[in-house]
Amino acid sequence: MTDDTQEQQITAAGNEMSASFLAAKKRSDATLAKLEENPGKFTMLTGDRPTGKLHVGHYVGSLRRRVELQNSGEFDKIYIMIADAQALTDNAEHPEKVRQNIMNVALDYLACGIDPEKSTIFIQSMVPELTELTFYYMNLVTVSRLQRNPTVKSEIQMRNFEASIPVGFFTYPISQASDITAFKATTVPVGEDQLPMLEQTKEIVHKFNAVYGETLVDPEILLPSNKACLRLPGIDGKAKMSKSLGNCIYLSESEADVKKKVMSMFTDPDHIRIEDPGKLEGNTVFTYLDAFSNEGHFAEYLPEYANLDELKDHYKRGGLGDVKVKKFLNNVLQEELSPIRARRAEYEKNIEGVYEILKKGSEVAAETAAQTLSEVKAAMKINYFDDPAFLEEQIQKFNE
Repeated sequence: MTDDTQEQQITAAGNEMSASFLAAKKRSDATLAKLEENPGKFTMLTGDRPTGKLHVGHYVGSLRRRVELQNSGEFDKIYIMIADAQALTDNAEHPEKVRQNIMNVALDYLACGIDPEKSTIFIQSMVPELTELTFYYMNLVTVSRLQRNPTVKSEIQMRNFEASIPVGFFTYPISQASDITAFKATTVPVGEDQLPMLEQTKEIVHKFNAVYGETLVDPEILLPSNKACLRLPGIDGKAKMSKSLGNCIYLSESEADVKKKVMSMFTDPDHIRIEDPGKLEGNTVFTYLDAFSNEGHFAEYLPEYANLDELKDHYKRGGLGDVKVKKFLNNVLQEELSPIRARRAEYEKNIEGVYEILKKGSEVAAETAAQTLSEVKAAMKINYFDDPAFLEEQIQKFNE
């Protein structure tokens, strides 16, 4: 498969999301309104796969919003998961890769402002109840439904799995459903690419409750408010920033490395001379400016323009070079990432403390998930030794 063909297939899969996206955006807006009207009555669950350090796509797509929501006072409980078990679904032969990145992800969380006093940070595999819930939910989902999941399709194509799909990877939408429902999450802040995953979770919740009675909480998505943050492209202009594609800017990268990547970013290939009119569509530099810049940045670093709209207008007219725009973007990113790098460096001096945060968080998460699992098994009537009625029924049955 050529790169062009693969990109077309991924794009096609992504287009399948568009029909449901507008409806999801309306629900997301409604969820935000509920949060503001009834603060302190909601539970949030979100997380990341530990396959590498987190990048700016994670940051604008979800992580920055998590910190804002954490500090908003709108949530009673917040669970943030390091999804190592999910990461193993396509890294089964490289467990050391996952193991070594547990701490990297935890450090990125803390550096970005996740507060263990307000949020429970835990490791997925340390909560075995999640695996058991996944097993039960599998009976509620068909193979054909998983095959229609646009996110699964695009991920399979991107990894060139084709017919050799690991079963664990193929079924990870079901695993995500167990993660979300185990903690009775009402709200799941994610990027656009995860929309089909939440839709599948909602289907599982509805099916379970219809079959076994009202047991599981029906979650709602919370999308980024900034459209550019829905799915930040890679620096090469690819549709998705991905560790596997090597087109990321990592939160912990040095100032020099960030600048090097920014100056190499994809722009308008037809914008050859400064005087040439430039296109904004597909221009990665302007997409990043949409996600990161504000008027204060212009006053500080590019005072000849009042805001991003003026910069865009000049670029479209011609007479504005890519290098100048990239230098401005570099300044914006450095301002955002500098305090994150500094906080990470401080936490790196106390790895034992970070370890204890993860251990304590995993214990709290396991206790919560165990309660949900107990309720699920009771609803399914497979709680034989916890339900005295089972023994009474059997005695009566065999004494008749």
